[in-house]
Amino acid sequence: MNSAKDKTEEDWKKELSKIEYHILRENGTEGPFTGEYWEHKEKGIYKCAGCGTELFSSETKFPSGCGWPSFYDVIDKSKIEEKIDYSYDMKRLEVLCENCGGHLGHIFIDGPRDKTGLRYCINSVSLNFEKMD
Repeated sequence: MNSAKDKTEEDWKKELSKIEYHILRENGTEGPFTGEYWEHKEKGIYKCAGCGTELFSSETKFPSGCGWPSFYDVIDKSKIEEKIDYSYDMKRLEVLCENCGGHLGHIFIDGPRDKTGLRYCINSVSLNFEKMD
């Protein structure tokens, strides 16, 4: 296979846990204040749980109070894809991993004004964390 985007849904079902599959492949959302990383404060890199692509740095993580891990920027904008999402009678900007197409969360414009003004609201299940010394 050339890339993670070439995997079939059967491949994903074999590789991911049930909740990872639901969120990453079926655009699910974990409950607020339930995810492993929403109050996580260690220094390191947050990677896509589907393919390992480095997405967010702990340096851009901030306490938004929304119940999900929030970041004001990505490591490299070419590593994500943004798509309009009209689900639940709302218009939101969905964030996906560019490498594997996995659903990560959504972008809102209520982030820190002294930074980017953006809030990448991301499901913990969509991420794996690599601690940095």
